Amino acid sequence: MWALFFLIFLSIVLGVGAWLFFIWSVKSGQYDDVEGPKYRMLDDDDEKK
Repeated sequence: MWALFFLIFLSIVLGVGAWLFFIWSVKSGQYDDVEGPKYRMLDDDDEKK
């Protein structure tokens, strides 16, 4: 029976950890520019000298 309580506790801890990680990533700006990277790869970085 203790194994069931341990697994429930473990799943709650992992869920809260994932939620806190998601909140941190949103607040740090990870999802601000979702369109930019696909256009940035098409830019030519070579400058003619």
